[in-house]
Amino acid sequence: MKKENPYHNESMFKGAPASSFAKAENLRNNLTVAEDLLWQALKGNKVNGLKFRRQHPVHLYIADFYCHKLKLVIEIDGTYHNSKNQKLLDLNRTNDLESQGIKVIRFSNQEVENNLKEVIEKIKEISKELISNIN
Repeated sequence: MKKENPYHNESMFKGAPASSFAKAENLRNNLTVAEDLLWQALKGNKVNGLKFRRQHPVHLYIADFYCHKLKLVIEIDGTYHNSKNQKLLDLNRTNDLESQGIKVIRFSNQEVENNLKEVIEKIKEISKELISNIN
């Protein structure tokens, strides 16, 4: 009998290792300014009635924000994401998650802090597209 790869299942954690959960809790307790701003805008199903989770273990990673219904990850990137090495790591992470049917979108800290309204509009737009693909 063929054993199922735990990272390609349909659970909201995609087989995340147990060690990720304590790390995620620590991250939830220490949000960046940009993460907290976006969380205040997302929590309580405020965007298209969708439930988002913050600092959520999914596969081998911890997503800044995750909507399981849409299989949507939102990442908020600080300036260290501008380095060549980190860009490559981010690309590999995105490709890995997208290979499992998860859509990944990224915003910089500056976008969230200076243009939160536009960020929310973009999330709403992408969410509507993903909802129409489900229905």
